[in-house]
Amino acid sequence: MSIALPTNRPVGHHRSKRSAVVHGSTGSDVDVRLVARSIAQAAVEVLAGTRPLQQLSRSLDPECLISLQHRAALTREHNARQKGRRHVHQSPMVRSVRACEISDTIYEASIVVTEELRSRAIAMRLEHCDQTWRVTALEIG
Repeated sequence: MSIALPTNRPVGHHRSKRSAVVHGSTGSDVDVRLVARSIAQAAVEVLAGTRPLQQLSRSLDPECLISLQHRAALTREHNARQKGRRHVHQSPMVRSVRACEISDTIYEASIVVTEELRSRAIAMRLEHCDQTWRVTALEIG
């Protein structure tokens, strides 16, 4: 699965001064949008029950991890009460990712994820520390 990022822009459309490409200390470029995309995809899969929460333990700070765990438990309980409606979180796909630089080490991202029956918005704040990006705020609509 890939992200559709515009490669050619209409005439007169200026590129923002702030780019989502971050130059790492190792010399390689890391695109924050790709990090946000993979974390958003994984978070929705956790809610669907198709991915274990612990796979996100390195990417989410403890508060976000506990919050996601609680929401996943509530979702499981709700689905158990709704007999015959197991298609709520099938095959989520990330449709768009936007990232905004707050500082050299902090970005905020908005992500649109579509599922079979609905679309949802995800907002996250990513902070770069200890050579990795960590989500310090996560809101899933």
